[in-house]
Order: sequence, then C-alpha cells, then structure tokens
Amino acid sequence: MNLAKIFQEKEIRNFISESWAVSAPMTLIMVFDFLIGMADIYVAGRIGKEIQATYGFVVQLYFVFIIIANALTTGTVSVISRLFSSGDKEELGRAIFSTIIVATAGGFLFGTLGIILTPPVINLVNIPADLKPLGIPLAQIYAGGLIFHYILLNTNGILRSCKKVHLSLGTMAIVCVCNICLNFFLVFATPVGYIGIAIATASSSLVGCLLNLRHVYSFVPLSAMAFTAKRVREIFGIGWPFALSQALWQLHSMALFLILSSLPRKSVEILAAFSSGLRIESAAFLPAIAFHMASAVITGNLIGEGRRADAFRAGVVTTLMGVSIVIVIALLVVFAAPWVAPALSDNPVVIKEATTYLYINMLGEPFMALWVILAGALSGAGDTRSMMFIVTGCTWLVRVPLCYLFVVILGFEAHAVWWTMNLSQFLAAMLMLRRYMGRKWLVDRGVTGV
Repeated sequence: MNLAKIFQEKEIRNFISESWAVSAPMTLIMVFDFLIGMADIYVAGRIGKEIQATYGFVVQLYFVFIIIANALTTGTVSVISRLFSSGDKEELGRAIFSTIIVATAGGFLFGTLGIILTPPVINLVNIPADLKPLGIPLAQIYAGGLIFHYILLNTNGILRSCKKVHLSLGTMAIVCVCNICLNFFLVFATPVGYIGIAIATASSSLVGCLLNLRHVYSFVPLSAMAFTAKRVREIFGIGWPFALSQALWQLHSMALFLILSSLPRKSVEILAAFSSGLRIESAAFLPAIAFHMASAVITGNLIGEGRRADAFRAGVVTTLMGVSIVIVIALLVVFAAPWVAPALSDNPVVIKEATTYLYINMLGEPFMALWVILAGALSGAGDTRSMMFIVTGCTWLVRVPLCYLFVVILGFEAHAVWWTMNLSQFLAAMLMLRRYMGRKWLVDRGVTGV
C-alpha cells in the first residue's frame, strides 16, 4: 500500500485524531522532561564547567540503570494496551499488578547495585581525574532514587496503555514543578550544594510514583490484585531486546564521552559542551520519543482489536506527524542556538562548541525522528528484536568505531564525532523504514489471551 492510497481513505482523519489524542499529552510530558533537564544543566553550569561536565557523565551512567525500567515499560505497554482493548478486565488487572511488583523489585535491586558499584566504576573509567570525586556522591544519590523512578516510568506506561494519558500528564506536570523548584532551592539555598541536583530528581520521582499508584489502583479491581507469572514472561519476552538495545545505546553514549575525553586540547570544555548540546537537542528528540510512545500504544490497541491493517496505516500517519513537528523544532533550535547556549554556560569555549554541535546535529534530527517513531510501532506490536539489531548495528558497527578512528587514531577534532552521529542516524532511519514497510512485524507475536 502506497502513501497516496493511505491519504485517499476517509479513515485518515480518525488516525490523525487518535494519534494526536495520545501524542499531544505525551509531547507535553516530554516538554516537562526537557525543562527538568534544562534546569539541571543550567544549575550545573552556574556552579562551574567541572560540575557541568560531571553531571553530563553521571546522567549517562544513571540512564544505564534506567534501562531495565524502560524495557519493562516497553513490554508493559505492548501487553497492557492489547489486553485493555480486548475487554478482559480481570486479566488486565492481574497484568497491571504483576508489572508494578516487578518494577518495584527491579528498582530496589538496581538502585542498591548502583550505590555499591558507582565508586569503582567512576574510578575505573577514563574521565578527567578532577571530575571523579565530584561524580561519586552525585551518582549514588541518583541510584538511591531509582526505585521511585522505576515505578513512575512503569505506571506512566500503564496509564497511557489504558487511555488515561491525561492522568500521567498531570503527574508529570507536578513532578516537573517539584524537580525544578527543589533544584534551585537545594543547590543555591542549602549547604548540600551541587548534589542537590540529584536529590531534587529522587524527591520529585517519589512524589510522581505515589500519585501514579493512586491513579492506577483507582481502576484496578481488588479481585485482580494477584501475581501472574504468565504476563510477566510475556512482558520480559518483549522487553529484553529493548533492554539490550538500550544498554548498548547508553554504553555507546558513555563511549563517546570517553572518546571525547581523549582529545588533546580542552577536553573538559568539550565534554561540558556535549552535555549542554544534548540537553538543548532534546527539544527535538523528546517529541520524537513522545510520538514513539504514542505509536506503541495506538498500534497495541489496534492489534488488540484485530485491526492489523489499520495499525499499519496509523503508524504511517503518526510517523509523518512526528517527523514534521521535529523538523520545525530542529529549525527553531538552529535559530535559537546562539542565544540558548550562552544561557547554560559562561565559558566561551563551551558556548562555541555547544553551538557548533547543535548546528551539525540538527541536520540528522528528521532521520532520528523517523526511526524512533517507527520503532514505537514495532514495539507496540511486540517486534522489539528488529529494533535491537538495527539500533545496535548503527551505533556499535558504525558510530563508535568511526568516532574512535577519527578522534583517537587520526586526531580529528570533536566535529568529526558530530558528523558521524548524523551518518548513523541516516542509516538507522533507512533500515527501520525498510523493516516497517515490509510488514512482517504485523505477525502475531506473543500476547496470549487477546
């Protein structure tokens, strides 16, 4: 089926309406995440370039421990969205209860491991020596709040799968305000100093998870509060390829930090610029994630109703909407870069390099949006393995080796890393588009009882 035929059908309006009903709240939720990240990097930059660079590395390490939560959420959305559409409320309730139990246990386990493993990991990696003592307490506090973040992410997935994304939106608005206010208060008005950035994140995650638990248990029947290993296995079966791809993605981000650390000149400034650039870039990246999540829910709901052809068409519509929005935002970021970068740092080298990073990387944002949103549809259908192979191949067979070649072996500047990132985005987009248009992902894969 070609795009012209899709747009000739009357159902297109319904697809747009349904996609926007989920995507718009999710985009606002991503805006809240963006504001939190901008506040973090702003506060870190006001303290100094060392804190800003340290924060950038610690956040990459933190997201390594978030991987399992994201994987559980991916599996949860795929399973719960289909069960919700099937109308089996008792089985839906058991699946919801089971995944919350697993998320809580996972958050506790990995939070404990994070606290224990942070010192040896940071002392082992090749980052500037003066950043290591700064990073250890910051990372340990982030790890201490993992259990709350795990529950928050999982319950957000449950709410949007059950078409209650407005409740998740309300929770994240409160989390955003709480995080930003605590950020400034703890860092600048109390003796805790820069570690207040991590304390603010942990505290606001606690508030968010409590609010979401209240929302979820308001519509889960008491009779359904029983653990079901069957649904947990299905969620893990869908989630583990996503977890592996996310793990390798986060490790690749840390690898880029280490490659940039090996630059012979101004490595700390480049790392700070990279941290700032990533945060500003998320203005375009986060809407793509929002449409990724929306596409997963819509695809899962439609497949649960047995409407597989509609699931394919809805994925195309959602992708086109998302890519269009990302292109507009990328253009705005390019125009705003000379004014936004100085707001996050007062170091002229950091400002210059962050601006250059944005100019180069915004060229790859449409391709990033294309593969990310299509991957959402695939994950909603349970086809996370193809996403794993594509993302892993483009990062570890293309991006990381070329960055190492250009910077460490050939001695190029940081610009070579930025251009290589664009190349890998383009390759991922082409491979994901090929997988999606082949429609093999529409084959039933793994959710029984719907």
